[in-house]
Amino acid sequence: LGPMFFRAGFFDVYGSWWFVLITTLLFVSLAACLFPRTRAMVRAMRQRPVQAKELDGFRHHAEVRVGTGPDEAASSAARYLRRKRFRVSREGLGVAAEKGALRELGSLLFHWAFFLLVVGVIVGKGTGFTGRAVVTEGESFVDARSNYAGQIRVGRYFGGGFTGVGIRLLDFEATYRGNGLPKDFVSRIAFSDREGNTVRTEEVRVNHPASVEGLRVFQEGFGWAPVVTAELDGEAMWSSPIVAVRDRAPAGVPATAMPWRGAIKLVTTEPDVMITVELWSDFRAYANFQLTGEPTPMFVQFDPYIRYSVFVGRIRDPSLSTMDTSGLRRVGGGDLHAAGSSNLDVPGVGELRLSFPELRQYSVLLISRDVGIPVVLAAAILVLVGLIPSLYVSRRKVWIRAEAAPGGALVKIGGFALQHKDAFEEEFDRIVRGIGRGAEVQPQEKVGTP
Repeated sequence: LGPMFFRAGFFDVYGSWWFVLITTLLFVSLAACLFPRTRAMVRAMRQRPVQAKELDGFRHHAEVRVGTGPDEAASSAARYLRRKRFRVSREGLGVAAEKGALRELGSLLFHWAFFLLVVGVIVGKGTGFTGRAVVTEGESFVDARSNYAGQIRVGRYFGGGFTGVGIRLLDFEATYRGNGLPKDFVSRIAFSDREGNTVRTEEVRVNHPASVEGLRVFQEGFGWAPVVTAELDGEAMWSSPIVAVRDRAPAGVPATAMPWRGAIKLVTTEPDVMITVELWSDFRAYANFQLTGEPTPMFVQFDPYIRYSVFVGRIRDPSLSTMDTSGLRRVGGGDLHAAGSSNLDVPGVGELRLSFPELRQYSVLLISRDVGIPVVLAAAILVLVGLIPSLYVSRRKVWIRAEAAPGGALVKIGGFALQHKDAFEEEFDRIVRGIGRGAEVQPQEKVGTP
């Protein structure tokens, strides 16, 4: 299935042809929706509220008698609605007012922000990269494509501009709670520029990445790296930390109780020599497992212990990330405690001497460059800002007409709401009372339709 998934673009989703097609269609759909709506909104904001004729035909309507003339009654009603932040238009003795345009503005802002969000994701993922770096305590990593050893995913439009920033792991610390759950993982890192000058020292922990020259460095994983030296007939063949990986824990066994495994591959000998190591960072856990068969979590380094096996033959994969012993023949094994050594005669190869001077830790860092993050963050904030009024604001309209009547004027009021109609009923009552300035609204003068 691997080749088929590769051709389908499943290993590079953001750069695949089908993702580009879907994104293009999404852009076209959003643009076809947003541009007409935006133009219509701009036109509506420029227009004055339109007068209505039959006020008693609206769901909410009322009539109020006031002691002023019709002109003064219309002017007073317009002033009152402006104080209530309605958009008001007056023609003669008629007043038209509307409120709640923020709802449509919020909806447009929400969709434009979503449009911007998609742009930020495409630009960021399309022009950036994400890679993993495994750095052992005391060693350095330089941001260059070859150093990622294949553990990198670049965007379709990435130009290859790596920074050359140096990342030196000064030390790593993992702390656990009393119940064995992880509490904190911290990598103390010294960043350096292209010339190797230290820029600053910073702590990187889970959910607290570091940023340097457009790169973001995240804490992703960690492990043990035993430093092992190997000599054949007195000639140094290997002297480096081994990046060990932990065995998968079976059901019911905590992961922290499992040993770590790694390999040394010597391909300059004839035949090839492969040394597999099994690391127990806490010898007490190994001893307890041998005595009782019960797994014991290992949280600290205590008398680290290594069991090793030696194989000879033709190594098919010289990379250190695999421990495939197929086609190889086991010729012996042994064990090592910290600061100890062990000798083994390898038939046809020579005298093998292994030493275990120290145990270090390594940190797995996720390194990414994404110029679209600020755009995505801004778009996400705008999405929330636009969502609030589109959910809680309702559009409502009110019309008023003043007519001459014995002793003053008869003010007819009508209105309706497009959303939250039950809430508008109370607001309409307040408007009626406010325009009437305390005037009695007779039951026969106020009518409402269901």
